[in-house]
Amino acid sequence: MKIHVISETVFHIKGNGVHTAFVDHVDLLKSKEGIEVIINNEKKKGDIFHSHTYGPYYFMKGFPYKHKRVLTTHVIPDSIKGSLPMWRLWMPFVKWYFKQVYSYADVCIAISPRVHEAILEIGAKTNIVNINNPIPIEKWQRTDENRKKGRALLGIKEDAFVVLGVGQLQARKGVEDFVDVSEQVPEAEFVWVGGRPFKMMTEGISRIDERIAHAKPNMHFAGMYDLDTMPLIYAAADLMLFPSYQENCPLAPIEAAASGIPVIFRDIPEYVSLYENPYLKAKTTDKFVEMTKQMIASFAYYQEGSAISKQLIIQFDRNIILQKLLAVYEELLKKA
Repeated sequence: MKIHVISETVFHIKGNGVHTAFVDHVDLLKSKEGIEVIINNEKKKGDIFHSHTYGPYYFMKGFPYKHKRVLTTHVIPDSIKGSLPMWRLWMPFVKWYFKQVYSYADVCIAISPRVHEAILEIGAKTNIVNINNPIPIEKWQRTDENRKKGRALLGIKEDAFVVLGVGQLQARKGVEDFVDVSEQVPEAEFVWVGGRPFKMMTEGISRIDERIAHAKPNMHFAGMYDLDTMPLIYAAADLMLFPSYQENCPLAPIEAAASGIPVIFRDIPEYVSLYENPYLKAKTTDKFVEMTKQMIASFAYYQEGSAISKQLIIQFDRNIILQKLLAVYEELLKKA
């Protein structure tokens, strides 16, 4: 079976979860004997077309694959809230456009229950299958060597307690809340990894720049790192805070959990239906502060957080997800 996998992130924006999911998907398919993977603009024709993005390239490359198109749905209309400036003005067009995007696919893979709901709400004519993003757990497991390399890369002392945040520098990701926590926990070093792939088209850019300019000495903005370097970044951390206000099936906190560190999520409805196992959560900045301080002060609480991370990642097992993907492809080929 030949699977033609595409993602426009290869050509421009690589510092996000969509690109990571694309890379993980390709690696997953390559691990299966009997599967040939065709990537992006190669001239070969596949049996199935599978896209991770939704721009003009998606429509163009998918044209020869009528009745055999698959879209992994990473983005829903709600994703522009707190991401783009004046998002309310954009929303009617965004909803119309995504209806075309979803309907172009014969199967939309919903990476979370909330994504499934969004596809239905928008009225798209497509089949929906629920499959989480796969996580290559062994890739993210931290080692002492990676920890030392990561801390050297970030310029952090080996004996510091490091709190990590990962995401684009935009309001939706909760970066301002992360800075607020850092100001109330001066005994720890806080590191935010991520940039602005959308440049000036980023919501809250001036406000966030002001916070960056006046951040305390324990708050570090490390910029963007490529995917191969991120295992070092997670290994360097002791705790992750994930204060994002809207997510579908975020990869960064699961990658951090796979590295073995505790992860504290913002308490939002999407996670209630997404995660099969318990997770640590905070509804307010004060709660993030309280839980972070407790992680530093109590070894027992920290161990409990690490154990929760170990359970959390089970549902993202690559082998289970591979079987679900193959079932989608085989069903499409039968119908076609």
